[in-house]
Amino acid sequence: MDIRIHPCSLSGAITPPPSKSMAHRFLIAAALAEGESRISNLSFSKDIEATLRCMELLGCTWRSDGDHAIVLHGRRADLPAAPFPHMDCGESGSTLRFLIPIVLALRGGGSFTGHGRLMERPQKPYFDLFDERGIFHELKDGVLTLRGQLTPGEYRLPGNVSSQFFTGLLFALSLLDKPSTIVSTTPLESADYVTMTIEAMAKAGVRAAQVDERTFTVTPAPYRAFDTAVEADWSQAGFWYAAAFLDHPLTLSGLNPSSPQGDKAISDLYWKLARPGDATIDLSPCPDLLPPLAVMAAARRGTTEFTGGARLRIKESDRLATVAAMLHRLGIRAEEHPEGLTVTDGTFTGGTVDGANDHRIVMAAAIAATRADAPVTILGAQAVSKSYPNFFEEFKRLGGVFDVL
Repeated sequence: MDIRIHPCSLSGAITPPPSKSMAHRFLIAAALAEGESRISNLSFSKDIEATLRCMELLGCTWRSDGDHAIVLHGRRADLPAAPFPHMDCGESGSTLRFLIPIVLALRGGGSFTGHGRLMERPQKPYFDLFDERGIFHELKDGVLTLRGQLTPGEYRLPGNVSSQFFTGLLFALSLLDKPSTIVSTTPLESADYVTMTIEAMAKAGVRAAQVDERTFTVTPAPYRAFDTAVEADWSQAGFWYAAAFLDHPLTLSGLNPSSPQGDKAISDLYWKLARPGDATIDLSPCPDLLPPLAVMAAARRGTTEFTGGARLRIKESDRLATVAAMLHRLGIRAEEHPEGLTVTDGTFTGGTVDGANDHRIVMAAAIAATRADAPVTILGAQAVSKSYPNFFEEFKRLGGVFDVL
């Protein structure tokens, strides 16, 4: 689906969708529990559907309970669970990386596949651990096959690739029969996401703890059913912050200022960019915020240097390259670096932007297009279904003007 967006003014109140990161964690914790859990304020994006689909193969069932809630019955003993599950993770990196060690802990192996660039995303931290422990792994023709048994102990892995590996191990090691320790051999980036995992496990009665900046302990315990609601997503709020930065009078609601979500940093970064002059932003704690931050950077007075973004090259697209390409097509100077991006202020022009099959590129381009001096065509706008299926419905409700081509 391609969309042509016309310059327009947005206004009104907006509540961002439920946090995808938090929903993944609640769904997995509920699926590992005995009994029925209820999770409300849930958005059925493509990534969340992938996690639900995979957890069904581990013996859980679920049913809708209203428009945005489900009741999930975890690991039912009366249902046959796949002894060697074959899991299609769609394009969800969280689903894949969270479930790799869980499948080893529960089934002694399984296989994984995905779509887009998913199976190209690095798994070396896991593979190095598996080699140490004699666990078979093979990635061939887009299918990852695993065989072996996860055992308790100390797990050491780098923290500068992705915090998702730590989340997967926290869930999986809690299913074993003895305590374990996870040690980050480098400073842990996106540490707030690990905090989010620990809090989700705690809701199910399972204890994991952060001992110091690089060390986590896991105490095995049975998961218990729970009821909870998913918070609004600070990551998606970033696009509406960008719209407000472009002088659209919007009111954001439903966001928890005390949230463990690391992307709540958008509220402070908004004000940092509101001050004129050159600025530097370290993306390492919040890499997903680059697309909306880049739109803000293009609209402010001064040059903005984004650093610490190496991990952005292994997202749904090479996001350093695709953000730079988006800005170029909109008339903005952007210089790509190995681990960052330099954006120079300018004026948005009309043109055609390749959405690069990346939901965040599409949404960033849509917000920028509202202040362009001519219509902007976005190719592949359906990519928003990965995380924010009703983005364009909300965009239109707030005054957005576009044609579906």
